This record gives sequence, C-alpha cells and structure tokens, in this order.
Amino acid sequence: MNTLLIIANALVFLTFIVHTFAGDLKYQKIEPDPESPKRLRIFWTMGRGAFHIVSIDFLFASIGLALINFTDYFNETKLLLKLLAFYFLGYGLAFLLSLIVSKKFPNIFFKMWQWVLMLIIAGLIYGGNI
Repeated sequence: MNTLLIIANALVFLTFIVHTFAGDLKYQKIEPDPESPKRLRIFWTMGRGAFHIVSIDFLFASIGLALINFTDYFNETKLLLKLLAFYFLGYGLAFLLSLIVSKKFPNIFFKMWQWVLMLIIAGLIYGGNI
C-alpha cells in the first residue's frame, strides 16, 4: 500500500462529496429568478451542468485511484498514475489561470483555494508514483 496514493484517493473522494452536494447548494443560491431573462437562466443551467461534469470527473478519478490502490485491476498503473497527476495538475493550473485573468477581489487566491487542492492532489499522486 502506498500512503501518498491513499491520501490522494481520500482527498479526491472528499472533493467529490463536497463538490457534488455542498457545492451544488451554494450554486443554487445564485440561480436566477424565474422572471429573469431566458439567456441568464440558460447560462446558469449550462454552468450548473458543467459544474457537475467536474463532480463526475472527481468520482471517476476516485474510483480509478481506489482500483489502483486496492486491487490489481490495471496492468499499467504507473502510466495511469502519471496521467492522473497531469490531469489534476491541469485542473489546478486552469483554475489558477482563471483567477489570474478574472476581475480581482481581495484575497482572491486564498478565498478560492481549490487550485491549491488540485496541485496538492497532483503532487501526492506524482509522489506516490515514484
């Protein structure tokens, strides 16, 4: 058993739970009123759909890590772990870049810390694959 990969697996699964349920509750708070212009409702609904596509990404990554951690299901675990590390690195960098190019507010990089979580997960997976 690899401790770093188990920690990464737990973090990804917890991220899935929090993102799916607590995140959706927060997202619902910004839902436009039914009387709002149709385009605002469409944009909000599209954003909510994209939000939950990410939830499924976290779920599948968690399942993949669990299969790697606790079974012999995959033959090429080194390659899969390298891909997962780059996957989360990409998530972290994309989120950080979106903060960099967005309109700023005080402590934006600390209040929207998800990019750090993605980089930590990427590092744990990478470190557990060495």
